[in-house]
Amino acid sequence: MLPRWELSLYLLASLGFHFYSFYEVYRVSREHEEELDQEFELETDALFGGLKKDPTDFEWSFWMEWGKQRLAWLLLGHTVVSQAAAMLLAKKHRPWILMAYGMWACWSVLGAPGVVMVLLHTIIAFCVAQFRSLFLSWLCSLLLLSTLRLQGVEDIKRRWYQTDSEYYLLQFTLTVRCLYYTSFSLEFCGQQLPATCASHSFPWMLAYVFYYPVFHNGPILNFPEFFKQMQQPELCSLKDSLCILTCGLGRLMCWWVLAELMAHLLYMHAIYGSILLLQDVNCWTLGGLALAQVLFFYVKYLVLFGIPALLMRLDGLHPPPLPRCVSTMFSFTGMWRYFDVGLHNFLIRYVYIPLGGSQRGLLGTLLSTAMTFAFVSYWHGGYNYLWCWAALNWLGVTVENGFRRLLDTPCVRDGLAGLG
Repeated sequence: MLPRWELSLYLLASLGFHFYSFYEVYRVSREHEEELDQEFELETDALFGGLKKDPTDFEWSFWMEWGKQRLAWLLLGHTVVSQAAAMLLAKKHRPWILMAYGMWACWSVLGAPGVVMVLLHTIIAFCVAQFRSLFLSWLCSLLLLSTLRLQGVEDIKRRWYQTDSEYYLLQFTLTVRCLYYTSFSLEFCGQQLPATCASHSFPWMLAYVFYYPVFHNGPILNFPEFFKQMQQPELCSLKDSLCILTCGLGRLMCWWVLAELMAHLLYMHAIYGSILLLQDVNCWTLGGLALAQVLFFYVKYLVLFGIPALLMRLDGLHPPPLPRCVSTMFSFTGMWRYFDVGLHNFLIRYVYIPLGGSQRGLLGTLLSTAMTFAFVSYWHGGYNYLWCWAALNWLGVTVENGFRRLLDTPCVRDGLAGLG
């Protein structure tokens, strides 16, 4: 450990760099507010003293709008149903009650076509899993995922709804559900299901796929963890549940206010979309834009993952840990391991390790890592910029692992020890 005075010095310097670069972004946002308003139609929000808000982060605006419309009430309904089932009914019936509620909630927000699509994908994946072939189950999941990007299928699904927002909600839901029925199918093919689950495998698959807190946006919880925890939930008393709910909502409100303040004070996404403005700003502003973008992404997912994580804790389940602050990340490996822990666990269990991972030498490790990032890119949509993003991340992880292997060799380790 470094001396405290040195750590304090570095902390103050880091905070100074952060705040000054954020100030530069704030200054540019205020100076160019009118032209950004004309180009991107900034929103006026009375809740924050009439400040204009940058609405150009699609994901944040999309989920906040849906939260105000229906999702918040449906998630609240899930909590009420879950707590009532735990207090009034036998625990063994609770998974089926929550499954029925998840189906009803899906129907209420996505209509009958949405329920049918989720059921259709789930049934197809379950039928293919009966062949007990990991290859066929993976092929089935990838083909089902590919149907989400077929133009003809997209046109049909758009006709089911009156707005693009409803269509996108269905797309996001089916994309996340893909990981869930894939997890179940691969566990089924590997014959790793517990005996108590094997005799009722399809009902448990439905209970897993339609578990509502994680239904639309995650986070990802692999089936073995879900089944074990749902069978033996760590339920709290009503008093403790109210305490967990109060503390959790307090933290969520703080994160939400921070994200909204960033969107009102720093027009980072709008500036990022204005090429002419980007060419004129100084280096401090460019650095501040990069920092603000990644920190907003972090705070955004504290909210988007924090809400279902809170509901899961109330259900007696252990959600994946929330993302770690990106300002404390210093490696590609750490970013992937600690930001979206649920997705990382899925990738390690079902992609990286089955392909051999680090047990098959250097080339095997490179191939396993490349295939893992390829799947991540394809699952996110498979656009050209995503393939570039995945390739750069693969390169970063590979270089880090290469240096780690180099530093672990006896000659280098002894040489460094001699320098010390």
